[in-house]
Amino acid sequence: MEKYWTPLARTLTPYVPGEQPRIPNLVKLNTNENPHPPSPRVLEAIRAACDARLRLYPDPSATRLKEAIARRYDVRPDQVFVGNGSDEVLAHAFPAFFQQDRLILFPDISYSFYPVYCGLYNVPFERIPVDAQLAVQLADYQRPNGGILFASPNAPTGIAVPLADIEALLQANPDTVVLVDEAYIDFGGASAVPLVARYPNLLVVQTLSKSRSLAGMRVGFAIGDAGLITALERVKSSFNSYPLDHLAQAGAVAAIEDEEAFTQGCDAIIATRSRLAAALDALGFDVLPSSANFLFARHPAHAGTALQAGLRAAGVLVRRFDAPRIADYLRITVGTDAECARLVEVLRPLVQAA
Repeated sequence: MEKYWTPLARTLTPYVPGEQPRIPNLVKLNTNENPHPPSPRVLEAIRAACDARLRLYPDPSATRLKEAIARRYDVRPDQVFVGNGSDEVLAHAFPAFFQQDRLILFPDISYSFYPVYCGLYNVPFERIPVDAQLAVQLADYQRPNGGILFASPNAPTGIAVPLADIEALLQANPDTVVLVDEAYIDFGGASAVPLVARYPNLLVVQTLSKSRSLAGMRVGFAIGDAGLITALERVKSSFNSYPLDHLAQAGAVAAIEDEEAFTQGCDAIIATRSRLAAALDALGFDVLPSSANFLFARHPAHAGTALQAGLRAAGVLVRRFDAPRIADYLRITVGTDAECARLVEVLRPLVQAA
């Protein structure tokens, strides 16, 4: 009963994830999951870890995983933080870095978890409008702030932020943390990780959910100056000392180390994305340039609600956000070639209808 709720619980507006229905023969293109399986080495590593060690607590520091990430990204292990999905890493960053008496800045069209965290941690914020093409313009963020947060590529648009713009922002903003959420960076954007060595206020957050096909395992990580990582560790250990279980750590190490499977998987999605974008363009859609594993597109002659409903009636799920400026856009996950072909097949009569 609500009478037992705290005032905070009453005021929260939780994040609403994409639906996960259990419908036979569903073409599920609404939650940006990777359509390809994880590396076989991940499954082998998890099977090998299923032994008597499960009676013990996992390594609270996830040492092997931090070392694997550090090798992969050419940083030190003390510059790596790991968490239960990138969402948890982001959540810990709010109490660790963002001053509660100063506005943090993030785009008005972006990942809808950001204002949720602000509500949870009582962090004041200001949404900075994206431009007419729905791109983040970091020149607009060069103002007093208590921190800056943005995704590159952005969600739900898929548009990447140029690395030169990120560095210019860091140079102009040395006194507060700049957090770059790179959940989709492996599908075409330029990562800001190389800038960490020169900018101690930069924190880069990534995930194994998308490009490494491990959304069901929940592993995310951050790379930044050792001082930033220490703050994250303090918050984590004040909340949950064991965020990653034994099997997740074993599987994540294998995923990070299998560079061949990672590259092949990303290349396959990029190729399918290009074909899908061309097919949507041929149907008259306006398709934003995407560096992610999804496309953001609208049809100038049809409402987004109608197209989404028509697709759903045919067993094809896409996501739509009922928000200003983007209500007619569909966010379409890049699935397999067959799934994307089915999407186009269903869309064709919908957009050709009078």
